[in-house]
Amino acid sequence: MGNMRSLVKTLMVVLFLGWIFVWIMISTNLFKSKWTPKLSKYLNTTYFGPQGTNLVLLTVPMMFIAVLSCVYLHIQKKPTQPQREWKLKRIMGRVIMVMNPLGIVTATELTFSLLFVALLAWSLYNYLYLSYHVHLHNDDNAKIWQAKFRAFGLRIGYVGNICWAFLFFPVTRASTILPLVGLTSESSIKYHIWLGHVSNFCFLVHTVVFLIYWAMINKLMETFAWNPTYVPNLAGTIAMVIGIAMWVTSLPSFRRKKFEIFFYTHHLYGLYIVFYVIHVGDSWFCMILPNIFLFFIDRYLRFLQSTKRSRLVSARILPSDNLELTFSKTPGLHYTPTSILFLHVPSISKIQWHPFTITSSSNLEKDTLSVVIRRQGSWTQKLYTHLSSSIDSLEVSTEGPYGPNSFDVSRHNSLILVSGGSGITPFISVIRELISQSQNKSTKLPDVLLVCSFKHYHDLAFLDLIFPLDMSASDISRLNLRIEAYITREDKKPETTDDHRLLQTKWFKPQPLDSPISPVLGPNNFLWLGVVILSSFVMFLLLIGIVTRYYIYPVDHNTGSIYNFSYRGLWDMFLGSACIFISSSVVFLWRKKQNKEGDKEFKNQVQSVEFQTPTSSPGSWFHGHERELESVPYQSIVQATSVHFGSKPNLKKILLEAEGSEDVGVMVCGPRKMRHEVAKICSSGLAKNLHFEAISFNW
Repeated sequence: MGNMRSLVKTLMVVLFLGWIFVWIMISTNLFKSKWTPKLSKYLNTTYFGPQGTNLVLLTVPMMFIAVLSCVYLHIQKKPTQPQREWKLKRIMGRVIMVMNPLGIVTATELTFSLLFVALLAWSLYNYLYLSYHVHLHNDDNAKIWQAKFRAFGLRIGYVGNICWAFLFFPVTRASTILPLVGLTSESSIKYHIWLGHVSNFCFLVHTVVFLIYWAMINKLMETFAWNPTYVPNLAGTIAMVIGIAMWVTSLPSFRRKKFEIFFYTHHLYGLYIVFYVIHVGDSWFCMILPNIFLFFIDRYLRFLQSTKRSRLVSARILPSDNLELTFSKTPGLHYTPTSILFLHVPSISKIQWHPFTITSSSNLEKDTLSVVIRRQGSWTQKLYTHLSSSIDSLEVSTEGPYGPNSFDVSRHNSLILVSGGSGITPFISVIRELISQSQNKSTKLPDVLLVCSFKHYHDLAFLDLIFPLDMSASDISRLNLRIEAYITREDKKPETTDDHRLLQTKWFKPQPLDSPISPVLGPNNFLWLGVVILSSFVMFLLLIGIVTRYYIYPVDHNTGSIYNFSYRGLWDMFLGSACIFISSSVVFLWRKKQNKEGDKEFKNQVQSVEFQTPTSSPGSWFHGHERELESVPYQSIVQATSVHFGSKPNLKKILLEAEGSEDVGVMVCGPRKMRHEVAKICSSGLAKNLHFEAISFNW
């Protein structure tokens, strides 16, 4: 099996390097004048037309990598990293700089960012060389400097197209390519943002240059021209208008204040793609096709998963007015710590989905999955109101879970977890995973220090979620956990507490349409995803070949006319979408039929999770309320916790005091300022044993 993995990995590396090599060479005069004529002779066949070269060189390799990555991840099952790979990951994951607006930048990110910028600069230079020194397009009989000005606008649009070849990889939630380089969709959102900024800037310059050029030669109405045999300018204009709307509403200052406008506007991406493809044509579409094709496979499979109602078992309303929701899941659903789950509640919003951190461990809690929701914003406020009412059922759909492919914290000698507010939630899943690992007596566990900051005293109720309530003393005896809790806006422990600070637990009746959360394609999810990708892409190649050979080609060569330029791109989009729909639906329904018996067994069980719910406040922390300290989890939390009032943690002191430990893993989740402060300390060189990792859910 190890040899098989090595072979698949080697093949993927070779294909990827070849793919990158094509991107490096495609802008050069050598490729344009010498390679293209030879390649076109063999690849631009009657079955694929002028898109054949780009289809073979830039689409097929990446799609093949996507299929191989599914096989690789399926073989991997329980991911482990050799010591050499682990050391390399540490070096490349080291923080190099912390600065706005880029945030925390690691050695890997800096290296690949510089290489990507170099690719863009190299491509622009070569494209301009072709225009200025090889062939300057001047059909309008403009002045030479005006023709060169136009060429600059054209070529910078080509550079924006390179960004689009990578734009959708980071937002493919169930991507099998991102895990190959240790990334998740959630951690890669910033790359999508960076690429979006660069591509939109390039396209904006492209648009402005052409508007100025047309104004100079008195052809401003070209902006609205729709040439049936060449590039339709109007389609580009429409795409740019949509792109600007999406760009402006995605800027941080706008997105934070008016998130719903950003959310709805960003869903115009479908129209953006349609008009963009119509504008650039089928040949250029094939250059960026892989990431769009894989994104829409993921998007449609997520839609299919979301059509099922998830079985909501219970809800706990914490004294801090935050929520913990517990769902039923199939034992075959595995996820890693720090994973997230997307929730959709139709009674609140018909289209909104929101991500929340999973606090349970799939290795510890086989049949249930829990998320914690902070009451912040209109959607969560409405959910809180719903759950606080007298309802006995709630329709909820879910997507996910999504998270890292591997998560091994036991390699460290010590682990320091730094959180702010609800940033503690991913660390609950980390600690529960360590409890699961502790069941294996041969596993060496790291010492864990949890440093958590809260604004108010009642937020300490988050700590009660760390241990499952059915834990025994023996289950957590091997875990060396110390908690330093800081209450920043209160100077002392409150003397009284209101009734609404008492924990409330609500159980929900199972409904006929409820199902446990399960992998979208069932067991062996990666392997079946590979089947979907391969079958849909092969079907696409067959159909586009048939349409081109027996419909488009006769028009071009037998009638003496030229087939409509826009229709070529529309055919690609239509056939690609149809193939994704057919292949994904068939595999999904087939897997659903195979898993039907298991789902039926779960549906027939009226499940209830036996929480040892205390009859009074879960705050061992609240004066005046007795607490069931005989409950092992509560007692352990109280004994492990030191509470500090009226101050923030001295993070520099805490982290540098860990100097004595040989290997310290540092994870932080919380406000941007906190993440940056911890990153700066770890990268300062004052303590070389600190290995940093940030967790951010700020979109």
